[in-house]
Amino acid sequence: MELQTLTYIVVGLTFALYLGIAVWARAASTGEFYVAGKGIHPILNGMATAADWMSAASFIGMAGLIAFNGYGASVFLMGWTGGYVLLAMLLAPYLRKYGKFTVPEFIGDRFYSRTARLVAIICLILASVTYVIGQMKGIGVAFSRFLELDYDTGLYVGMAIVFFYATLGGMKGITYTQIAQYVVLIFAYTVPAVFISMQLTGNPLPQLGLGGTMADGTYLLDKLDMVLTETGFKEYTTAGMDNRLNMFVYTLTLMFGTAGLPHVITRFFTVPNVAGARRSAAWALVFISLLYTVAPAVGAMARLNLMQTIEPTKGDYLVYAERPQWFKNWEKTGLLAFEDKNGDGKIQYTADKATNEMVKVDRDIMVLANPEIAKLPNWVIALVAAGGLAAALSTAAGLLLAIASSISHDLLKGILTPNISEKSELLASRIAMAFAVLGAGYLGLHPPDFAAGTVAIAFGLAASSLFPALMMGIFSKRVNRTGAILGMLTGIIVTMLYVFQHKGIMFIPGTSFMGGMSQNWFFGISPNAFGAVGALANFAVAHIVSRMTAEVPKDVQELIEHIRVPQGAGAAHDD
Repeated sequence: MELQTLTYIVVGLTFALYLGIAVWARAASTGEFYVAGKGIHPILNGMATAADWMSAASFIGMAGLIAFNGYGASVFLMGWTGGYVLLAMLLAPYLRKYGKFTVPEFIGDRFYSRTARLVAIICLILASVTYVIGQMKGIGVAFSRFLELDYDTGLYVGMAIVFFYATLGGMKGITYTQIAQYVVLIFAYTVPAVFISMQLTGNPLPQLGLGGTMADGTYLLDKLDMVLTETGFKEYTTAGMDNRLNMFVYTLTLMFGTAGLPHVITRFFTVPNVAGARRSAAWALVFISLLYTVAPAVGAMARLNLMQTIEPTKGDYLVYAERPQWFKNWEKTGLLAFEDKNGDGKIQYTADKATNEMVKVDRDIMVLANPEIAKLPNWVIALVAAGGLAAALSTAAGLLLAIASSISHDLLKGILTPNISEKSELLASRIAMAFAVLGAGYLGLHPPDFAAGTVAIAFGLAASSLFPALMMGIFSKRVNRTGAILGMLTGIIVTMLYVFQHKGIMFIPGTSFMGGMSQNWFFGISPNAFGAVGALANFAVAHIVSRMTAEVPKDVQELIEHIRVPQGAGAAHDD
């Protein structure tokens, strides 16, 4: 069966499954819409959390970054995994014990202030919308290739599908849909990795194949280093992320951002009790590790396959007229482009911009293109297409729900119209989702970075604003409302100003006044990594201001004590 036909069938069947689940599990109340009625089993919630967590940035973008940045891209593996552990140990159980629907609701109650809740809403929306842009980039890449459309049209198709099943099912529908999406994406990621590892090293485990030897006895990583250095690129196994300080701060930003992202935190409100939150966190880490331990192998093997396709042996370049079909397919999307600079009809791919004829190789195509480059069976290629779309759609839906709930539940019901009916609140949530889809889709047409890079910016915004507020809200009785409000504002403003001056105001092309010039970075810290600096500013301002202003009221201090005291056997069903 032809690849195009098979792709339509596989992707069509998975979409039919997702939409069927959304209709079956559609939300009938605000409790089901926001937190799935708090009745999800911990193992199932762990699986849904993993799908929610492993976005287009993880499935599509991370391996692409590893492929082109080598060792330096390990910051994503360490930051995202370490941050999830931070979330599971220090935030999730306590927030579940608190028992409300949203992160802004906790911040508003803990810091006894509607203003604090409003600031948290703004921070949540900024971080979540930026995160959705990254998902939209992944959706556009996947749809454009496998539906043979241009990138923009592929993005519009994805927007329509996300909007339909996210608004219909709410958290209840999204949860069960994400369980199905996890199964699809994990098979789609690991099956081709096993095939390619067998091809290159004879080892069926990609994790071991990465450190294994090839048919000629050469270690795979040594071979990759040699191929890259011969064409002027950095050595794969030693390449860093600019400098050591930047790598360290980048890792911290991703960790803090992970623990502060509201769409992941909300997942822990969907289980029956605190013990369930802890168990689902543990299961989610297991499910996440299945993909994250394979990603380095996928990235390295994809880069080696790409380089050897274009230059099979040293000096023997691929003739453009004889380029393989996968090359032609990706050229149609505009994400791969060749320019014959020397007029010899062959493809020179080097690190020297003056002679490099691969003028565009979008990093986000690597995972999706890898099975085609490796000449795997068509059904494997079609499975990867379905997996990439499942990853992007699952996280986009969770983020849209976080945005919608912050607007309808926190802003409307919590601040502006407390007496709003449940029916009107659900309607407001769905309208908010529609606007969020349109806004994120528009920005997704001109993303500020690759999928994983855009997501890193979102993590920076969450790290600088929400994470410190949550940590201080749980573990400090001294931080008061004035300190928390000024801390969140300081963190988000410092981070946004730094990002915008390098990436453009609201990521609009041509509006940055420092460009991507690394010589203008603060102590060599890149814009994507600056969230940790914003978080430190947040912590500092909050503590200094709190010491200069009134103490936290006694009833709020008692609330903090209640949240932090471990549950006993008699409180197992405490909501």
